[in-house]
Amino acid sequence: MIARSRLVAIAVTAVLAAGAACQAHNREASGGPGASAGTRGFTLVASGDVVPHTPIMDRARFDAGGRGYDFRPMFAGIEPVVSRADLALCHMETVYGENGEYTGYPLFKSPPEVAQGLAATGYDGCSTASNHSLDDGAAGILRTLNALDRVKVRHAGTARSDGEARSVTVLRAGQAKVAHLAYTFGVNGFPLPPGQPWAVNLIDREKIVAEARAARKAGADVVVVSLHWGTEWQDAPDEEQLTLARELTAARSGERPDIDLILGTHAHVPQAYEKVNGTWVVYGMGDQVAGAMYNQQGVQDPRANQSTLARFTFEPPTRGDGRWEVSKAEFVPQLFDIDAGRVLNLNRSIAQGAELRGVRDRIREVVLSRGAGEDGLEMGE
Repeated sequence: MIARSRLVAIAVTAVLAAGAACQAHNREASGGPGASAGTRGFTLVASGDVVPHTPIMDRARFDAGGRGYDFRPMFAGIEPVVSRADLALCHMETVYGENGEYTGYPLFKSPPEVAQGLAATGYDGCSTASNHSLDDGAAGILRTLNALDRVKVRHAGTARSDGEARSVTVLRAGQAKVAHLAYTFGVNGFPLPPGQPWAVNLIDREKIVAEARAARKAGADVVVVSLHWGTEWQDAPDEEQLTLARELTAARSGERPDIDLILGTHAHVPQAYEKVNGTWVVYGMGDQVAGAMYNQQGVQDPRANQSTLARFTFEPPTRGDGRWEVSKAEFVPQLFDIDAGRVLNLNRSIAQGAELRGVRDRIREVVLSRGAGEDGLEMGE
């Protein structure tokens, strides 16, 4: 692990300038604030799984007037929150297909126009490590990362080459450098591509800590780890999530934690937020975009279309060797309206007269179920 850490540190240093320039261009194009936060701190928002089932693709084709696919309208309701953040991260759970050969569950190949929709909404980067990362083998990873590159959305968790796998995605948030690492519990039993053991980052505690430390050593001010983990359809985090969260947040170099934020996906339903060893953990944000889904009992479960958008405000350290501290922690409840094919900001929809208080209140109850409110977590607009 020591040798790998050194290689990662070298790679991080090499990509800092290129990554910041790429992201700055994307922010300018989407109308976001870019690096304006400066030393006054920055806001980071993150959202859950984007899973384009067949009806989702049909809706995007309808929105494009039958000529290609347009996913931009799907995200319009949450765009004001995403684009105003200094750094916005999504989770792209599926891989992209090509030449109109797109499929939904169980082996996903999504239209690459999804990437255009994410970029237009203001997302700067996406985690791409999931149990569906190998649904179309190495070719699917290649197409997905190429499509994200074309719209200048950064990515973490899967790789096209050994060199890319050894580098760390570093993004700018104001004057802060934020390292984004991503891992998944597995890939649905598919073998890793021959000769490409680095294609998908799998969860391994020692590896995660080593790569977080290497990123910090190379100059990252904040280290964010995305984890595709947990038990599907379970509101509460499972024991593996709880144990790994404790272990990762306890990892320190000197007095400084190695990891500053953990963002979870996979369970299909919103899960709790919790401050563990002084570090915020989002066990599961839920599916931001997904079609109707059926639980283990074969019953359509509306929770699969409920999610949260996490928003954290970081402030610079008060001393040179200190950490960037979260001064404000918020969650924004979301709902994917299947009939309309739109992501809804529930608080804004309710303010406009929608009868969705029951959905919002259920999400809030789950999010606060492990005492996050006592540590200052608030429901944001």
